[in-house]
Amino acid sequence: MTVTTIQDKASREELQRLFEAQRAHQFQVADASIRERKAKLKALKQAIMVTYRQEIRDALQADMGKSQIEADLIEIFPVIKEIKHALSNLGRWTGKHFVSTPLAFLGSRSYVEYEPKGVCLLISPWNFPINLTFGPLVGAIAAGNTVIVKPSEFTPHCSRLMAKIIADLFPEKEITLVQGAVETSTRLLELPFDHIFFTGSPKVGKVVMAAAARNLTSITLELGGKSPTIVDETADIDTAARRTASGKWINAGQICIAPDHVFVHESRIDDFNAALSRHLDNFFGGDATRSADYTEMVNREHLERVKSYLDDSLAKGASIVYGGQINRENNRMAPTVVTNVTPDSALMQKEIFGPVLPVIPFRDLDTLLKQINAGEKPLALYIFSKSSRNIRYIRRQTRAGTTCINHNGIHYFHPELPFGGSNNSGIGKAHGFYTFEAFSNSRAYYRQVWPTPLDLLAPPYQKWKEKVVEFTIRYL
Repeated sequence: MTVTTIQDKASREELQRLFEAQRAHQFQVADASIRERKAKLKALKQAIMVTYRQEIRDALQADMGKSQIEADLIEIFPVIKEIKHALSNLGRWTGKHFVSTPLAFLGSRSYVEYEPKGVCLLISPWNFPINLTFGPLVGAIAAGNTVIVKPSEFTPHCSRLMAKIIADLFPEKEITLVQGAVETSTRLLELPFDHIFFTGSPKVGKVVMAAAARNLTSITLELGGKSPTIVDETADIDTAARRTASGKWINAGQICIAPDHVFVHESRIDDFNAALSRHLDNFFGGDATRSADYTEMVNREHLERVKSYLDDSLAKGASIVYGGQINRENNRMAPTVVTNVTPDSALMQKEIFGPVLPVIPFRDLDTLLKQINAGEKPLALYIFSKSSRNIRYIRRQTRAGTTCINHNGIHYFHPELPFGGSNNSGIGKAHGFYTFEAFSNSRAYYRQVWPTPLDLLAPPYQKWKEKVVEFTIRYL
C-alpha cells in the first residue's frame, strides 16, 4: 500500500501567528485550576477511548496496516493509562512540596512548586503516531502549558485525525496541531519555545538540540539506538525466545525499544533460534507478509532501507535462518532472523528499526560487555538469565536508559517508571510524573518568617563574626 505523505503547508507567518497567540494566552492557561486541567484530560480521554476510537483504528490501519487489537494495545491503552495516572496524581504533583529547614536557616520555610514552562513544541514520530503524540500531550496539559503539536508527515491519516480531535477539544491559542514536512519543522524550530519535546532518531535529535540551543530552550529528546539483548547459559530459552519475538516484531520492529540484536551464549544458540522460529510460526503463520496480525512498514522507503541493511549483511557472509520474504504490494518484510553477522555490516552499525533480528553467539561476559560498551549507550538493555550473579555483573558493567530482566519492552507501560535514554539514546525522562516534570519548572520558594542570626554576619567583619562563621562551617 502506498500512502501519500503530508507536504509542507504552514507558512512562517502562520506559525509565528500561532506562537504569538499561545504566548499571549499562556498565563491564562497556567492559572487554570486543578479541576479545569482535569476536565481537559477527561475530555481527551473520552475522545480517544470512545468518540474517535474507531476512527483512530481506521487511521492506523490506513497508514500502517495495524490490526485493531494492536492499535488498542500499543496506541490507545498507553494514552488512556497516562491520563488516568495524571488524574489520580495531579493534585499531589501541583501542590507545594515542602523541604526541611537546616539549622543555619532557622526561622524560614521553603518549598518547591511546579509551574508551567509556557509555550511548548511537541514533535512526534510516525511509528506510534497516536501514542507518541497524545501521551506527551497529557503531561503538557497536566502541567498547564500551551502546545503546538507537529506530527509526522509519514502517517497522514493519523495526523489529520489528530488535528480534528485537537481542534474539537481546544482553542488554537491553547493547543493546536500543524501539519507539514521538514520545512514546517524547521520553521517551528526557529521560534523561541519554552520547551521542546521531540521523539525520533538520534540524527534528527541533534538537529533539534542545535536549534533549541540558539534560544536556550529546554528539551526532552526521546531517541533510540541499538538496544541489545543478552541471553546467557542459564536462561529459560523458550521464555526468552517468545518474549524476544513479541517485543521485536510488534509493529514490525518499528519501535525504539525493540531488541535490535540478541547475544546468545554459544551453548544455547541453536535452541534459541529453533524456539524463535517456532513462536514466529505461532504468531503469524507461514507467511507473515499476508497476516492480518502483522504491521506494515510505514512506506516503501523504509522497507528498502531495511532490505539494504539485510543485503549488505548477506553479502558479508550472514545467513537467514528464518523469514526474509518481502511483499512490496503492502510494504511488508517478514520477521527475519539472521546469523553469522559481521561487526562491520549495516545490521550491526545502524539502528535497524525494522523486522530483522541478528542473533550472535558469545562465549564470555567480559568480552561481550566490552563490545556493548564500545557503542553508544542504548535506550534499553535486556537480560534473560536465572543467575543473580550474572545479572548483577551485567547491570554494574553497562549503562542504559532502562534495563529489563527476563522481559523486554514491558517497562514502557509502567506509569511509575521514568522512560528515556542516556546521551545518544535520549535526554530527559517521560511518562507519568516524569512527563509532567519535563513540561514544568521546579520553582523554589524561600520565605523568612522570623529574624535570622545570619543577618548578624553582614560587614564589618569583626573577630567575633569570624568565630561564628567558623562554627557554622564546622557544625551547621
